[in-house]
Amino acid sequence: MLSVFDQGPPSPCPCAFNLAAHVLGRAGTQPDKVALSVLEHDGAHDWSYRALEHAVRATGTGLLDSGLAPGDIVLMRLGNTVDFPIAYLGAIAAGLVPVPTSSQLTEPEVAAIIASLSPAAMLRDPAVASAAGAVEIPLDALRAMRDLSPCDWAMGDPDRLAYIVYTSGTSGQPRAVAHAHRAIWARQMMVTGWNDLRLDDRLLHGGAFNWTYTLGTGLMDPWIRGATALIPAEGTPISALPGLLHTHGATIFAAAPGVFRKLLQDHPALDLPDLRHGLSAGEKLSPALHAAWHTATGTGLYEAYGLSECSTFISSSPKYPARNAALGQPQKGRRVAITDDNGTPVPQGHEGTIAVHRSDPGLMLGYLNAPDETAARFRGDWFLTGDQGSMAEDGQITYLGRADDMMNAGGYRVSPLEIEIVLTAHPLITQAGVTEVEVKDDARIIAAFYTGPTALDERDLHTYVKDHLARYKQPRAFIHLPNLPVGANGKLLRRALREHFKAGET
Repeated sequence: MLSVFDQGPPSPCPCAFNLAAHVLGRAGTQPDKVALSVLEHDGAHDWSYRALEHAVRATGTGLLDSGLAPGDIVLMRLGNTVDFPIAYLGAIAAGLVPVPTSSQLTEPEVAAIIASLSPAAMLRDPAVASAAGAVEIPLDALRAMRDLSPCDWAMGDPDRLAYIVYTSGTSGQPRAVAHAHRAIWARQMMVTGWNDLRLDDRLLHGGAFNWTYTLGTGLMDPWIRGATALIPAEGTPISALPGLLHTHGATIFAAAPGVFRKLLQDHPALDLPDLRHGLSAGEKLSPALHAAWHTATGTGLYEAYGLSECSTFISSSPKYPARNAALGQPQKGRRVAITDDNGTPVPQGHEGTIAVHRSDPGLMLGYLNAPDETAARFRGDWFLTGDQGSMAEDGQITYLGRADDMMNAGGYRVSPLEIEIVLTAHPLITQAGVTEVEVKDDARIIAAFYTGPTALDERDLHTYVKDHLARYKQPRAFIHLPNLPVGANGKLLRRALREHFKAGET
């Protein structure tokens, strides 16, 4: 049998559709229910479904009144506050195209995005780094828009452009990934296949408002189901999460593996009587961490696999738990395969590239203004993720690593080339090689290896990268070498760099 999972397509997306209207559809049937609680150390600030919908649609009115027109691209430079999801959904409600970006990006990184996108406006929190080149709509003006009348939902073709996200490219240049309104429709397949969300759930996400993982799993998924989202306020330490989970009756806890890891280091046992299970995404979950969570809480921890180009499509769940070290299985409604480099499915049990069918509603429209680069990721009807795996007879998929050198930094995919370009611009560095290294069991960091006349002060290097790279892209270790390891063709051998670090030869 070939490595193809296909149990039929999902239900079709409505012909007249708006992503934001779909997310907030429950406001009409349960207007007074709490949609969102922003958790403070001494209480919570609640938003009802009625209040949230009004804020979103009124923001849409304000953005249109500011001179923007449907289809305009709007760059988001906002912090870790409720302003982020309100502005994001408000833009989409009015037919605009928001571009959420990490608040950790530096001025040069923002300048590069502005140059490539030419946004019609930038939504700007003055505390977040920015760059010239776009008309700014300041945070106080955004908040004032919530007093306006609500806009009409901009309904239309579900295949039209809805939003853009950035992901690191293998060339070292971040790529703009264009997504359609239908992308949110694909998330309904996660209910059975991953999160098991119910109407009475209270889902606490351990990430920031302005992270796409939080935006999807922590906010929009609960709202679509009519559940309640719980988000810790900005500045909440991980050490406070057990108390918040207990006090606010969280039934589901979602976070990146690093958050689970840090939490369990200090809390080998957790008293969470309302918790049903945990959700993990962003990077591979280790069996040891999974076991530690079960020991601490008595509940399961279910992981999901996706990427910037396609919403989560492989996962485990209470109904379909993963077997051994497998990721889980493709969600019902997805068509997924393990293929060779030509896009031909390989036999079950054989290693190949994880691929998703081009008909998947969660798959990107393409890389913005890059048709050749988009086409290069497809082989026939399959989008090749670049990650390796194998499929068992029952459809369970085991993750076998990346085919390329992409790294995971706190849930963000990062290209080593992007970091190497910055490092080699340093006047005292001649060559640089960047890779992930394991510093202890289940803990990895980005390490930079470099050559030059002499070893440089590590504090100076940390300062240098801080000025040029978002925090999650910054190496945590710098190693000076006389030469970087290369193959016969002169290509950098990243595996050899990892072996250098592991062997302590640095």
